[in-house]
Amino acid sequence: MYSERASRLPDAVVWTNTPTGAGAGRVLPDGCMDLLWHDGRLLVAGPDTHAHLTEGGTSSSWAGIRFYPGTAPALLGVPAHELRDRRPELADLWPAAEVRRATARVNAAADPARGLEDLALRRAAETATPPDPVLRHVVAALDAGRPVAETADELGLSARQLHRRSLTAFGYGPKTLARILRLHRALALARRGTPFAETATRTGYADQAHLSREVRDLTGLPLGRLLVAHG
Repeated sequence: MYSERASRLPDAVVWTNTPTGAGAGRVLPDGCMDLLWHDGRLLVAGPDTHAHLTEGGTSSSWAGIRFYPGTAPALLGVPAHELRDRRPELADLWPAAEVRRATARVNAAADPARGLEDLALRRAAETATPPDPVLRHVVAALDAGRPVAETADELGLSARQLHRRSLTAFGYGPKTLARILRLHRALALARRGTPFAETATRTGYADQAHLSREVRDLTGLPLGRLLVAHG
């Protein structure tokens, strides 16, 4: 069972998940990064370019805090592109002694999700790095369907500058981020019963076939099966 709530840390969501099925799970790319707890260990979910398949046959619980696109690298102290499509242990990123203390605090908390949230709040206070307004503008513009070149012009950046900043913040270039955000806009419409052809038109795909190709490429499933699995 999956549940989530808004975090006390701005622009973050706290979630818990205890798988109930025997098959592998499927985590869709969303432009975000997560700090994770599982079986007493701390891990980081880097930005995904394709669906991440989780192991099946286990009912052990997970907890996480999901950060708004572009905000995790400053808090974690690692450029996003170094974590792309990875699930490293936090000990691979931070000093071992610091991770041992953090892990002990999370494991001693009333629940791991609250412990993770407290850890993220402490880390944010220590780094004291304010969110980059440029990155928020990039996410908002691309999520609204504006072209990458137009977004770069609005910010007074060259295409190369925007790409470089996006790699550090999001883990990939703005075109990949735009594809992922468009996927989620399309899924939101399709889940509400909007016909696939209309969904494609309203979210900027060339046609329904283009939508189908993008869904399969990013998630590994046809749109119809994906909606059943992630309805």
